[in-house]
Amino acid sequence: EEDEAALEELLGPSPLAPGPGAQRVAIVHPAVKWGPQKSPLTTAELQIAEAVALVDTLQNWTVLDKIIIPTKNPNKKFVFGRGNFQSLTEKIKKLPHVTAVFLNVERISSLTKKELEGAWGVKVFDRYTVVLHIFRCNARTKEAKLQVALAEIPLLRSNLKNEVSQRDQQRGGSRYIMGSGETFLETQNRVLKERELKIRNALEKLRRKRALLRSQRRKCEFPVVSVMGYTNCGKTTLIKALTGEAGLHPRDQLFATLDITAHAGYLPSHMAVIYVDTIGFLTDLPHNLVESFSATLEEVAYSDLIVHVRDITHPETILQKATVLSVLRNLNLPSHLLDSMVEVHNKVDLIERYKPTEENALAISALHGHGLEELKQEIEKKILTATGKKILTVNINLEGPQLSWLYKEAAVQEVEVMPEDGTARVKVIIGSSAFGRYKNLFPNSKIFMS
Repeated sequence: EEDEAALEELLGPSPLAPGPGAQRVAIVHPAVKWGPQKSPLTTAELQIAEAVALVDTLQNWTVLDKIIIPTKNPNKKFVFGRGNFQSLTEKIKKLPHVTAVFLNVERISSLTKKELEGAWGVKVFDRYTVVLHIFRCNARTKEAKLQVALAEIPLLRSNLKNEVSQRDQQRGGSRYIMGSGETFLETQNRVLKERELKIRNALEKLRRKRALLRSQRRKCEFPVVSVMGYTNCGKTTLIKALTGEAGLHPRDQLFATLDITAHAGYLPSHMAVIYVDTIGFLTDLPHNLVESFSATLEEVAYSDLIVHVRDITHPETILQKATVLSVLRNLNLPSHLLDSMVEVHNKVDLIERYKPTEENALAISALHGHGLEELKQEIEKKILTATGKKILTVNINLEGPQLSWLYKEAAVQEVEVMPEDGTARVKVIIGSSAFGRYKNLFPNSKIFMS
């Protein structure tokens, strides 16, 4: 009960949340014209379109205007050159009832944020703040909420520095809290450090719980397939199509899935597998945000296969692929997982006569079921290789316990009964440990390798 009370305290209302009210947002995109910060795989128009999609994800948030302004260096204090900044400020001030500006950069410093809010007279959000708020709104489980709270810590630290410099300017004099020997900054930093430690400890407990569930799954020898991809590429729709699970309700929005969820399905051989739905990725997703969700993404390292889903209709599909692969490489996954990955080109129903140009990629439509049988066969082939499972045919005596044992411990594919001598030929998929137990229990059984 004490643990629950402490957890509830950590999951209380966030000091960083913009609040439940409506936001009327102007999106400003700093377009880098040249240099190392300019991405060759996208355009300013596509980048601002993704920013619009992020805002549209939030309830009661509306986009008033989209503004693209060129800049040489988006990292400087005012982001833009003096002339561009002045004309942008005039434009923002003329917008009717604007309440916030979404500056489409990964992260702005607390000093830049303060200067911009002073100049424009409205709140200023960067990608970190907006994505974090989407996560906050979509977090359903305690684990997801804790991971969002952990991702807030760097922002709280940054805001604290800003607050302290403001206090020093306004007040002067002693910076120490009465008689404590600690400055306000030291006290608040200590409180934040304690909060971070509590969150990490709570996440560690949940991680251990998940490890226990994982070991139980391992005992049952269910292969695990992690379904990954850029946000809104159709992962949940694909899992619903592969499993037939009616309770899954895919949503056409960014970051609809924040928690790891597991769903049982069957491959062509009737082998049971577990499909794991994971959080989607995003270009320029801040490192702290990925880091806080490492507990969730840790599950991927323990899977037998990764299926990488791509929305092949998206104009930035190549950049999205590069983003996903970059995050996967940074997770330090075992090399065999990255090498055996199945790439799926989704939403091909929207492109006439689509043929993948990448070798070994599979074209599918998760929504309409196109290409799913080929995908299941490919998954089965890769799972057999990854898990060391075998496809065998065994001769059994129908009066003995072998058949019921095989149904319980392996995936029975076919049973061909020979009534004249009371035997049957049984085709099964069996794991190596179960196969060892079978040979010990039934040493006289005839076994044929497929």
